Amino acid sequence: MRSLIERAAAANCSTLVVTIDLQINGQRHCDMKNGLAVPPSLKLKNLIDMARHPAWVASVLSGKRWTFGNLDGHLKVGKDVRSLAQWVGNQFDPALNWTDVEWIRSVWPRKLILKGILDTGDARRAAASGADALIVSNHGGRQLDGAPSSISALPKIADAVGGQIEVLFDGGIRSGQDVFRALALGAKACLIGRAYIYGLGAAGEGGVAAAIDLIRKELDVTMALTGVNRVAEIGRDALAV
Repeated sequence: MRSLIERAAAANCSTLVVTIDLQINGQRHCDMKNGLAVPPSLKLKNLIDMARHPAWVASVLSGKRWTFGNLDGHLKVGKDVRSLAQWVGNQFDPALNWTDVEWIRSVWPRKLILKGILDTGDARRAAASGADALIVSNHGGRQLDGAPSSISALPKIADAVGGQIEVLFDGGIRSGQDVFRALALGAKACLIGRAYIYGLGAAGEGGVAAAIDLIRKELDVTMALTGVNRVAEIGRDALAV
């Protein structure tokens, strides 16, 4: 871990994000059902889907063999997918705790963000750890069944530590209105996942730019229709409850 952190610093990365709700993989039922494993577990519906998209299958089979570039050449693991998956699996540490976070803070010289905060107790620990920001996130609901939604946890966390540490938000951002709601409930900024991935898959770099622009325009319209002129003016009084 020290080696990876030092490499990130040498590459002039400005920020390190530590995911603190992934000590072990959650029991992801959808992944199990769909055969998302290493190697993939082919199901009848997967085979039917591939048969319906022959051009895509041909492009995958004839395309470049991708590697885990961040680790390529730095780890003594086999070249096959199983070896890499086994190495990744061995990196999960069920004993991860706040002492480890403090150690990361001591060896990382730049901005540090902790992702996966859902309650005020952990938020206060995050603020005390020396981190520059925290991300309110339930890992897309894929880690712990029954965990609260990120948006429901956001207001109390923002109220508890918003004056001590920057509060960011992750989870379900699909539109500019979603961004508006999160900002109104105390987030400083939002992270998006699927929105830009869909854009990337559909049209590459231009698709990502288009997805972000759509969200920006939706936020602009939402602000106009709620009588808000600046992002800094977005508050809870703009929400109907």
